[in-house]
Amino acid sequence: MTCKGSVLLIEAQRNGEIFEIRTKFVNTSNFKDFSSYLFLIFLRRGFLHLILILPCNMNFLSHYYFDRLNADAHVVMGTVLPDLIKNASKEANLYPQKNEFLFTGNPDEESLLYGWKRHLAVDLLFHSSNFFLEKTTELKFLIIPVVEHTPVRPSFLAHIGLELLLDHLLIEHNLIQVHHFYDKLSAVKTDSLSDFLEHCNLSNPAQFFAFLDRFISSKYLLSYQKLENLSYALNRICMRLWPESLKEEKLNELTLQLGIFKNILERDFMDIFDEIESKLI
Repeated sequence: MTCKGSVLLIEAQRNGEIFEIRTKFVNTSNFKDFSSYLFLIFLRRGFLHLILILPCNMNFLSHYYFDRLNADAHVVMGTVLPDLIKNASKEANLYPQKNEFLFTGNPDEESLLYGWKRHLAVDLLFHSSNFFLEKTTELKFLIIPVVEHTPVRPSFLAHIGLELLLDHLLIEHNLIQVHHFYDKLSAVKTDSLSDFLEHCNLSNPAQFFAFLDRFISSKYLLSYQKLENLSYALNRICMRLWPESLKEEKLNELTLQLGIFKNILERDFMDIFDEIESKLI
């Protein structure tokens, strides 16, 4: 791992190939250390793999899938809470799983913690899977011509693009109901969530709750039903990291490539959900 100026470079070798994730931080004054980023390191087939788990993940519906039948709204909130917090404030770093005793005795907080731990387990299983490595590599090569002569890294787009496409396919195949997801989030008791975040030492809960209110009221994830909206979502995420956004022509090209890859992914996308579900405790 090397860091040159505002560029973080991670390389992982597998069977003679180089898998690269590079993130450019536009304003380095806002980047203080690596604490906001989770690096997944694992050994497979004799090679060391390093995966950057991005703080702006948007695959809320894929996390929801594993607890879509759970009647406990607080568990459902917990399964997406780590990403909600990171989207509200990228500086926030919470580790409630390290102090579980703080949440015992309150059933709602225990459910939030249970969901939180489920989120971490799903992320670990997903990012260390052969499915993730293979599919992001396939998508990256489709995206390379689109982002050529731009600062955007194709490996970054492939990572987030895969996650958004999985959400899209869950909706398209009627495997989850987006309205039910939002209903569950709305049913969470504000006092219980506030107490949970207080025990986590979240520094600015007002900022988080303002974001959460907007997230629920906008029902933004309904837009994932249309493929072109995924391109705009990806562009918005890129704008957090690079000063230049993709132009309309590039966005159209990106939508085209996402459509091509969607047809490939659709054949076996449920394999990763079945694999993760079989390994979740």
